[in-house]
Amino acid sequence: MSRDTIVLAAYFVSSILFILGVKSMTHPDSARRGMQYAALGMAVAILGTLFLHDIITYKWIVIGLIAGSIIGYPLGMWVPMTAMPERIAISHTFGSLAAALVGIAEYYNAYHLTGATGVGHAEMAALGLEVLFGSLTVTGSFMACGKLQGFISERSVIYPYQNETNIGMFVIAVLMFLFLIIAPGAQVVFYAMTLLAVLLGVLMVLPIGGADMPVLLSLFNAYTGLAAAATGFALNNYVLIITGALDGASGFILSIAMSKAMNRSFTNVLFGAFGSATEGAVARSAEGLAVHPITVEDAALQLAYAREVIIVPGYGMAVAQCQHQVRELTDLIERRGGEVKFAIHPVAGRMPGHMNVLLAEVDIPYARLYGMEDINPEFPQADVALVIGANDVVNPAAKDEPGSPIYGMPILNVEDARSVIVLKRSMNKGFAGIENDLFYRDKTFMLFGDAKDSLGKLISEMKNA
Repeated sequence: MSRDTIVLAAYFVSSILFILGVKSMTHPDSARRGMQYAALGMAVAILGTLFLHDIITYKWIVIGLIAGSIIGYPLGMWVPMTAMPERIAISHTFGSLAAALVGIAEYYNAYHLTGATGVGHAEMAALGLEVLFGSLTVTGSFMACGKLQGFISERSVIYPYQNETNIGMFVIAVLMFLFLIIAPGAQVVFYAMTLLAVLLGVLMVLPIGGADMPVLLSLFNAYTGLAAAATGFALNNYVLIITGALDGASGFILSIAMSKAMNRSFTNVLFGAFGSATEGAVARSAEGLAVHPITVEDAALQLAYAREVIIVPGYGMAVAQCQHQVRELTDLIERRGGEVKFAIHPVAGRMPGHMNVLLAEVDIPYARLYGMEDINPEFPQADVALVIGANDVVNPAAKDEPGSPIYGMPILNVEDARSVIVLKRSMNKGFAGIENDLFYRDKTFMLFGDAKDSLGKLISEMKNA
């Protein structure tokens, strides 16, 4: 069997495994198997690539495999579930950096290696897309990681003429790309386009607040896939084309689903982030309103005798890392004859499915997790709705205040429950930067403090109730 046959067979097998992996992700019961399919597919693709005729020496390949393993193992094994959004963002950075560097190297070699004949028009189109989307995603994903980790402000950073600047820079980058297809040898234009894309990634993410991170991460996932697919066309590598297309398409589908969940468009996310001023918007003031604090003892009493409890997890649960306490509280309520359901908003947290991941970590059955459409009719029958660190996704302003920045965003109808208990550190506003009227309503009770500490005290009280 020739080397070419071995490579093609390996790519064929790995492509099938990647497709099966994506298919298995459609249900939690088969998701683990899907990850195993994908990992095996990647291993087969790497082994097949080692048989390529183009490889002169294996030294740098071995060094790369060792370095990648040293970096990748800790990212997979030691990063806590609460830091998964940052880990996803930094993975996008690595993936897009690889694609961009391959594109730049291919272009450089085409004009500087002895005997090189330059780049053709079709190849330039693939290289241009690869470098444009790859470079933009490198800095954009790194900025997203910084916002999630906290070393860059999570709030929307507004600067003068930001939309005009970003759109203008993107148009210029696209015009450079089109010019390069016509004149591939314009090296100054190629490197200028690369630098412009790098800068655009920074400026594009600065105005986007933490509330939009789920959409942003899935969008960068799509960009990384497009860059990988373009790399495949440039290198005539079939497995890169297939995997890049899978990644890009799934990323865009997920981005559309996230945007729909917030009743917003891509352009609204990229150019009208939560927390930025909306023309004509008037945020409701909390002046004259009073909250109703509750003691741990009273909260425990309500939960101990509740027949139906709906728990609404939010980003605050991830920050407090209290998912284990949530599981223990759930078990206590059920042992006393109550029923517990979990209300999951599609954009709760900082990545798609963030709350699902945290709850799965503590073996909360998937059947207990209800989407927004399924759980909203259940709130009127709930004795207690327990909100743990959620804010904007339960804010009635989305339904009641046409001037609110979040007006029109579908929310969880927590206010319909017979009693609402909110676990919150303080009365700080959410990422939308507006007051939450839910916190001031008569049947809403605020239990202030760190969620992990508050849940621990609730559990102790319920054991003695």
